[in-house]
Amino acid sequence: FAVFVAVYITSESSGAHLNPAVSIGLAVVGKFSWSFVPGYIISQTAGAMFGSWLCYLTYLDHYKATDDEDTVRGTFCTAPAIRNFKNNFLTELIGTFMLVFGVLFIVGPNIEISGSEIQNFGLGSLDALPVGILVWVIGMALGGATGYAINPARDFGPRLMYQLLPRKNKKADWSYSWVPILGPITGSVLAGMAFLVLKAIA
Repeated sequence: FAVFVAVYITSESSGAHLNPAVSIGLAVVGKFSWSFVPGYIISQTAGAMFGSWLCYLTYLDHYKATDDEDTVRGTFCTAPAIRNFKNNFLTELIGTFMLVFGVLFIVGPNIEISGSEIQNFGLGSLDALPVGILVWVIGMALGGATGYAINPARDFGPRLMYQLLPRKNKKADWSYSWVPILGPITGSVLAGMAFLVLKAIA
């Protein structure tokens, strides 16, 4: 539901790209300009950091009351149920593939502004609900293994914010942090390639 609301709110101003993997996937298939991707990734990561900071302020008393750093870190970023980098990477790849592949079929490629049609912009507000449902289904089906980041900004931004917190025994687990970054990026590129192949065959 948070994804649904965020997509609905930001669709008209940015195309509702909340996720670098989605931006990259759309760029792979030509629905989004590569020149916009770096700026979007920076904005997406900054937004995730700000959101996690608001969460920190909300639960500040609770954070102060516990010494369980694994639980504290778990409110910021993901961690695997069973630590196996190869399988964790594959899980994030598959989950993000499903997300981006689905989005590529949901996305409306054109919008109209002041009577002029803009090609290849992004998600429209009416696409917010199916995208939210898609994320929900991926979470229910695949989320248990790695906490399903399926979004590099959603994991890296809050993990970085956690690292900046004034806690004595921080355990940001940077050795795992590459998995929810490279897994989703790889999954998004493969989803884009699969989409192009299917479109070429059709």
